[in-house]
Amino acid sequence: MENKSYKLRYLPLFEQDLVSTASYITNVLKNEDAAIRLVDDVEAAILERLNNPVAFEPYPSAKKRDYPYYRIYVRNYVVYYVVIDDVMEVRRLMYGARDTDRHL
Repeated sequence: MENKSYKLRYLPLFEQDLVSTASYITNVLKNEDAAIRLVDDVEAAILERLNNPVAFEPYPSAKKRDYPYYRIYVRNYVVYYVVIDDVMEVRRLMYGARDTDRHL
């Protein structure tokens, strides 16, 4: 198995997804503790996956893409990322029940 080191990059769209999700949980659902736990869990899952981001099955996208998407499941949410050379680029955070192909 390859022992490659990967860099981590977040797209602004992912950051916006994470902030809006945490804000919704905090302000609409009135559960700040759950929002903090979700942000912590998302961060931990991404950092763990950084050790070997291509060891998992790519997402079978309906669209033709230059780089395949991979998924990380965190509770009811899914983190989507691609690997470009030695960079794991985190692109989206979506609620698991969404129509993924429409939003990716």
